[in-house]
Amino acid sequence: MTNRLADSPSLYLRKHAENPVDWWPWCDEALERARADDKPIFLSIGYSSCHWCTVMEGEAFSDEAIASYMNANFIPIKVDREERPDIDSIYMQVLQMLTGQGGWPLNVMLHPETRVPFYGGTYFPLEQKYGRPGFLQVLTTLRQFYDTEKARLAEITEAVMGNLHQGAQLPETPAIPSADVLYAGLTTNAKILIPSGQGTCFPMIPYAAAVLGGLRFDLELDVAHLCGQRGQDMALGGIYDHVGGGFHRYTVDPSWTVPHFEKMLYDNGMIVEYLADLWASGQREPAFERAIALTHTWLLREMTAPDGYFYAAQDADSFVTPNDIEPEEGAFYAWPYKTLESALTADQLNALANAFAVTPQGNFEGQIVLQRFDLGPLSSEVESALDQLFTLRYGTPAAELETFPPAIDNQAAKTQTWPRRIPPVTDTKLIVAWNSLMISGLARAATVLQNLDYLATATTAAEHIRQHQWIGSQLHRLGYDGVPRVQAQSEDYALLIKAFLDLHQASLATPGSKTDTDWLTLAISTQQEFDHLLWSADQGGYFSTAAGEDLLVQERPYQDSATPAANGVAVANLVRLSLLTDNLNYLDRADRTLQAFGTVLEQIPRACPSLLAGLNWFRNGTVVKAVADIIPKLAADYWPTTVFTVSNDLSADAVGMVCRGTTCLAVADSVDKLRQQLQTLRPR
Repeated sequence: MTNRLADSPSLYLRKHAENPVDWWPWCDEALERARADDKPIFLSIGYSSCHWCTVMEGEAFSDEAIASYMNANFIPIKVDREERPDIDSIYMQVLQMLTGQGGWPLNVMLHPETRVPFYGGTYFPLEQKYGRPGFLQVLTTLRQFYDTEKARLAEITEAVMGNLHQGAQLPETPAIPSADVLYAGLTTNAKILIPSGQGTCFPMIPYAAAVLGGLRFDLELDVAHLCGQRGQDMALGGIYDHVGGGFHRYTVDPSWTVPHFEKMLYDNGMIVEYLADLWASGQREPAFERAIALTHTWLLREMTAPDGYFYAAQDADSFVTPNDIEPEEGAFYAWPYKTLESALTADQLNALANAFAVTPQGNFEGQIVLQRFDLGPLSSEVESALDQLFTLRYGTPAAELETFPPAIDNQAAKTQTWPRRIPPVTDTKLIVAWNSLMISGLARAATVLQNLDYLATATTAAEHIRQHQWIGSQLHRLGYDGVPRVQAQSEDYALLIKAFLDLHQASLATPGSKTDTDWLTLAISTQQEFDHLLWSADQGGYFSTAAGEDLLVQERPYQDSATPAANGVAVANLVRLSLLTDNLNYLDRADRTLQAFGTVLEQIPRACPSLLAGLNWFRNGTVVKAVADIIPKLAADYWPTTVFTVSNDLSADAVGMVCRGTTCLAVADSVDKLRQQLQTLRPR
């Protein structure tokens, strides 16, 4: 017996289709039913590769007693946060107001008339444990509260709405934030990168990238060291899959050893771009280049659809055998020491133990998650050992395995024939924003490492989006088996425009690249659509989505989370477009956006590294107008607020000209002169 979620295109929603809970998708009918029946809404938000979402689905949401009580006393609604990040963002804000923390699964109780939360939490166990009450106890207490404490209920919901409106109505600043604000903000964000020695470790690429962009500022901290350390931690740590390539979500410890094993497309796109920028800045570590190369290989093998776009994510958990009831976290990736002893020669095992943390005791529940010791090249003996482990995992040597078709759900994982280990489930939907981050990462890596394969992979994905994700004049956020769904939100527009601009720059900077698409023209037309649909004429900046009755507030996203905030990315895009087209209207819109969020930049810069990066672009944006064959010689270096364009107006003995703001330097007659001019431009 299945519920209403059985026919959903969302893998996350379908995972709950056989729950006894009478789930609704987020829709007008469900909201109206809650009002008509005077039942609180139990809203549960998560995503397919979320470990604790999977745990709660298998425990509380599969329990008959809980389902019976919930069905009788609540309207239960399930939302895939990857489909509706606008809904997720609003209710995550409320959860943080109510509890001081956030995370997924995001579970909130909503008043049926107003949809305003009055209680929230994340994971609720079936029975009381981990210092958390059992879920049935939570439900009965909250239903009683709803029925008997109307005055207190009104106080809570009024306070929540007041805080939401206050957060959405930001006071504008009368002028663009100053150089002092930029300096202070970069310093604040640099301090966030200092290892704390405790807790979990996330990549936090929006922070690291913004700080790296301030490399030439005279900051109090050693930015090159801090940013390089972040790259080293990721390229050497257990967060990176040293056997198969690709980065996991984060590590559960402060030493970057044991990951939370899901792999998200957006993390991998941002990390690839960041490592490429570190390489361009002079930190040319072999481990960085290897991590980029193997991540690209993993992407092609496991995360690329036949049509060329990229899948969204891979689960943390996988089945050890087809007979298992529940999957096991990390089963696809961890190695028992006895397996290494039996699979590797003595020389291979010894070489592996000299390069990685390999002990009989292990570092993860008695098993081993590989973590490297140093950044240098790996010996042939170590590479041979890693190849053998690859074959043990996939059943085929790496050099012979071009594609590894995904397990699209738990049933497929358990019933398909796998040559070796059963892989985690892959969420095969297309998300425009996440594809865009991966396209940008590959475009930058192609430029820095002069690798046409990276650019070809990025170009194919972008072409698919260009050809298939528009319905009429409206970009759509998701693609399910080639069918576009859900109108695009601000992060989709901002990150796709960035990807188009990055492809434009990479095409100029990578000799031998071939494309018939004018990426700059496509960026311009997409920016026009973005402006038309989501620009706030009254307040400045871009709304997450167009106005809709089902949202409590209309947000203008400025806080970075796992991905960059749309308004910060939009500012950088607008400055780049202005530099490339000489159209000051773009610069005016960037100006207005920065004024709209000036108070945020001044008061809470740790919340908005992408806005800081946008402010850096606005204050220091530079264009190099050069002859075509000069651009590849410069673009592979790190010029964080610089774009390149081909100029046909230079004199016969000139190779290029550097311009910043309304001022151009003297025409240069050599690439060395251009490089010197760029190096001597002081940040402002």
